[in-house]
Amino acid sequence: MSDPAPTRLGESLRGLADSGLATLQTRLELFAVELKEEKLRAGGFLFDTVLAALFIGFGMVFLLVFLTVLFWDSHRLLALGLATTVLLAAGIWAGTRAATRLRAGSRLFAASLAEIAQDRETLRPKE
Repeated sequence: MSDPAPTRLGESLRGLADSGLATLQTRLELFAVELKEEKLRAGGFLFDTVLAALFIGFGMVFLLVFLTVLFWDSHRLLALGLATTVLLAAGIWAGTRAATRLRAGSRLFAASLAEIAQDRETLRPKE
């Protein structure tokens, strides 16, 4: 008669361990999915940013060369000075934006961390 109680306790503990491992596995899978999404997002962002910077850079250079040639006879130094100012201002602006975005950080694993916090709250004993 004493055998069924330990067996039930053992089965209960195994079931609890299985549930815990299943929850852990789900959370790790969520981490992996979020990491893949962040990797794809960052790669696409980097590609688009470099491509945009390249085209805008070439466009600015050609525009400024055009303006310099246009004003070569009358105001070439003014044209070159304004061109330099515009390019330096654009570079400072872009650098400031990049620094702001870097300080803002990433929301990597935000959903997973929220789910884990919710799991902990659910498992916390009620008072």
